[in-house]
Amino acid sequence: MDLCSQQPAPLFTFGVIADIQYADIDDGFNFSRTRKRYYRSSLKLLRNALESWSHSAVKPDFILQLGDVIDGFNKPNGASQRALDAVMREFASCPVKVHHVWGNHEFYNFSRSQLMGSPLDSSLYADRRPKQGDIYAYRFSPFPGFVFVVLDAYDVSLLGIPESSERYNKAMNLIKLHNDNEDLNCPPELPCHSRFTKFNGGFSQEQLDWLDSVLSVADEKQEKVILVSHVPVHPDSTDYICLAWNQEELLAITRSHSCVVCYMAGHAHDAGYCLDTGVHYLTQDGVIETQPDSDAYATVSVYPDRMELTGSGRVVDRVFLFS
Repeated sequence: MDLCSQQPAPLFTFGVIADIQYADIDDGFNFSRTRKRYYRSSLKLLRNALESWSHSAVKPDFILQLGDVIDGFNKPNGASQRALDAVMREFASCPVKVHHVWGNHEFYNFSRSQLMGSPLDSSLYADRRPKQGDIYAYRFSPFPGFVFVVLDAYDVSLLGIPESSERYNKAMNLIKLHNDNEDLNCPPELPCHSRFTKFNGGFSQEQLDWLDSVLSVADEKQEKVILVSHVPVHPDSTDYICLAWNQEELLAITRSHSCVVCYMAGHAHDAGYCLDTGVHYLTQDGVIETQPDSDAYATVSVYPDRMELTGSGRVVDRVFLFS
């Protein structure tokens, strides 16, 4: 074999999985009853991913879990902690760090204060995070020249906080500017406003300012930055109904910094992708709506000039070139 023709080893690799939404209940459907959801078998698909990563020739250096690890149906059944324990037992078999993102289903099951310091709080792996309050955002660097930033897409939302709080009232006033439905999980009729629903959220000014400062440092150091969140922000990467409330503000920040190369999210359950001003916006397929005989996870290999995503099951392969 000609060794010179072999592809060089990646600088590092990581795994990606999204929207597991495990619950020990029978299969059901999404809210519009157009897509089937496989609640029990989602645990098996998580196990498939973890076993594959554990046995792969090049093992990932860490895992990104993009949020909604258990389903909101656990809450009325009094099964939130039991479901989380079942999922975390699976993750316990993983020999590398798991970075957990918080989605709407985390907040259906637990309050923000309960999530802080819980097994889903991976900010202990941070080398920098916002100073303000309980914003769940942080920075970490797995390899010199590369930075990941986990973002809190429900920093401004109606979920996980006391209804009597000023924070809740501010979020309510914001969503009511665009959504006058009695059920705020029902989207407004105008497509451009359909993101203003209770199951979405947004980024506070404090978090945006913190992100801007992190990216400014990365610009100066000529680092490459991958942003990670539960909720998509680019309208060409998902349906309007799945976007963050103030996605334009987040996009304005990413477009103003040359260091950003990728934004990864879940939430929509269907894959989406677009390229905008050198930034790759990826929406990852969700486990919960993946048939039990398939899979929905990916392994990303990072090279100096690109990232190569190798999908399993219904996740398609992609190459993200760095401009």
